[in-house]
Amino acid sequence: METKKMILAGGSGFLGQALINSFKDYEIVILSRNPQTVTDRVRYVQWDGKTLGNWAKELENCEVIINLTGRTVDCRYNERNKKEILESRVNATVIIGEAIRQCSNPPGLWINSASATIFRNALDRPMDEETGEFGSGFSVDVCKKWEAVFNESKTPKTRKVLLRIAMVLGKNGGVMPVMTRLVRLGLGGKLGKGDQFVSWVHEYDFVNLIHWIIEHEQIEGTYNCTAPNPVRNNEFMKILREACKMPFGIPSAKWMLEIGAFFIRTETELVLKSRRVVPKKLLDSGFVFKYPEVSLAINDLVNS
Repeated sequence: METKKMILAGGSGFLGQALINSFKDYEIVILSRNPQTVTDRVRYVQWDGKTLGNWAKELENCEVIINLTGRTVDCRYNERNKKEILESRVNATVIIGEAIRQCSNPPGLWINSASATIFRNALDRPMDEETGEFGSGFSVDVCKKWEAVFNESKTPKTRKVLLRIAMVLGKNGGVMPVMTRLVRLGLGGKLGKGDQFVSWVHEYDFVNLIHWIIEHEQIEGTYNCTAPNPVRNNEFMKILREACKMPFGIPSAKWMLEIGAFFIRTETELVLKSRRVVPKKLLDSGFVFKYPEVSLAINDLVNS
């Protein structure tokens, strides 16, 4: 049987590794600025994320391309960083669309990452794909432009799915290892008022929904990629402390977070904005989450 082929653009991080570990029956090509060692079924191909090159030939006859490209937002929002954050997302999406259009036998499916932070600061009600309201500010503007170039890209032979990904909780990457260390140091109290909602998804469910999208050809368009039950920050931190068997956690007031963010070169928006996003369309499609509650997700990641 012919081996299926998956292309991961910007797939060098922990989400890319999770996909590699799960799709064992695929040949996987990772488009990267810094190619690494080739294994028996994983190849790295050089690209710059903004111009066509030899990498575009890899798209011929592949089953799916997943674009995870984007400069980290864990930085200070100065003009240089803001430019790189925007351009890394927009440029990669545009050039992938151009590469697909040049294919004689284009990919059957194009999954493009986006962000759940496109929605407004929401304390009052959940934000789904149909009734959610967009916010304002730099991060939201990036999300809008990112989604626009994807939606405007015409690929008539390729099914397109846009995933608004929330914070992915994983054992070997993302925020969980850092947060767990802070909790065990006694620094795991609420952040700010603690009433802001946290939207999240377990890495297992993230990978599983990629399988689901590939297998269900009727799925296309924009989907929120988040567990169905966002929780307030104070509850999230309490569950994490309990999982780590830490009886206390020093809370961090907003002014403390502002000072800390300045010194570690990041932005408080990443932890203070209330993200109350729900995956209505995924649930309507029949997708079932293994970890619908944050207590299940955290205890699996901390104690398994």
